[in-house]
Amino acid sequence: MKKTLSVVVVFAVVGVLGAAAVLRGQDEPLDPRIAAYDKGPAKIDVSKYPAEIQSNYKVFQTKCSKCHTVARAINCEFALGDEWERYVKRMMNKAGTFISPAEGKQIYDFAVYDSKTRKKALYDRKLKEAGK
Repeated sequence: MKKTLSVVVVFAVVGVLGAAAVLRGQDEPLDPRIAAYDKGPAKIDVSKYPAEIQSNYKVFQTKCSKCHTVARAINCEFALGDEWERYVKRMMNKAGTFISPAEGKQIYDFAVYDSKTRKKALYDRKLKEAGK
């Protein structure tokens, strides 16, 4: 009986913590390196980006903020197209994100353009490291 009660209490606590994260509209980062990205800028100035990329940024903001802060995606260390492709596909496959293939393409296009522009030093360093 004691063992069963302990298991129920553990599941109840885990359930409450999980529900709190869902109610906040954000997931709890398990890795402190990921949490550090949440502390950077929450938005960026895209006024000098092409109109299509500015439109894609709105999709990026709307969809990415469903599960985590936009700051996490803006400040992450992804820069190369293959990194963004892998990450966007992963987010598209997460339950509850509701990112369509067309929206995924818009998010990817924005992220790659932004990486080549705003994160140019990181982009260039990663290209060099990859031997591209």
